[in-house]
Amino acid sequence: MSQGEPPQHEVRPVDTENPSVARMYDYYLGGRNNYEVDRAACAALSAQAPSTEILAQNNRRFLRRVVHVLAAEYGVRQFIDHGSGLPTQDNVHEVAQRVHPDARVIYIDNDPIVLAHGKALLKTDENTDVIRADMRDTERIFAHPSVKRLIDPTQPTAALFVSVLHCIPDEDNPGRLVRDVARRLGAGNFMVICQLVSDEPRVRTWVTEFMRESTGGNWGRVRERYEVDRYFDEMEVLPPGELVDVSKWRPEDLAPKQPGDEWIEYGGVARILG
Repeated sequence: MSQGEPPQHEVRPVDTENPSVARMYDYYLGGRNNYEVDRAACAALSAQAPSTEILAQNNRRFLRRVVHVLAAEYGVRQFIDHGSGLPTQDNVHEVAQRVHPDARVIYIDNDPIVLAHGKALLKTDENTDVIRADMRDTERIFAHPSVKRLIDPTQPTAALFVSVLHCIPDEDNPGRLVRDVARRLGAGNFMVICQLVSDEPRVRTWVTEFMRESTGGNWGRVRERYEVDRYFDEMEVLPPGELVDVSKWRPEDLAPKQPGDEWIEYGGVARILG
């Protein structure tokens, strides 16, 4: 798809009648950019999966740790954040730029409210931009003028898929999306992936059906660990050398809040192989 063509997956208009995954996540993190419909969906979700709020908070802490480690220990100065969600404390560019003031970040989301808040936050930062696009439209994203301006293909880059692949249905093949992005970035670059998984069939079925119905179909599936393992084929998983509950990925001195047994965010960080 050329830059002038409409995206394969149309971006959504502002919808205040149905919950938004980005706004629900914002609510769980204590943000204010959400509506009653989002809060009601969170209440219903938490009734079935009580650890959801803790899980969201652990996931955000994982994102901060990952970006810091990649910037400080692996020299990464370029990040492409797929399905970035609403701005909150310690966004990717803020964490990366504390290590490298010249770090560059592309945020990608198809929620128009995310775009509005992101643009307002970043209007004075020439090293960041927010692209309103569906994260599945890889060709359009990599052809975008902001990506061409900010992402130097000769320099280390990390692609982030943090708590977003469960939003992609099986028919759109999230594994193929990961492989496509990895191919475009090339060997030696980095991939950060985590998504919701559960060992309980009841939880996987209930949450998947609830979120799919609540969001008007803007949802994929709660998966199993082995399915996330496959995303990392042809990659070298970085220390600790295995995929884990993200609260256990190089944890801070401050003990992470313990998630419940019903589900976890599962994933890790890897280097793309040739």
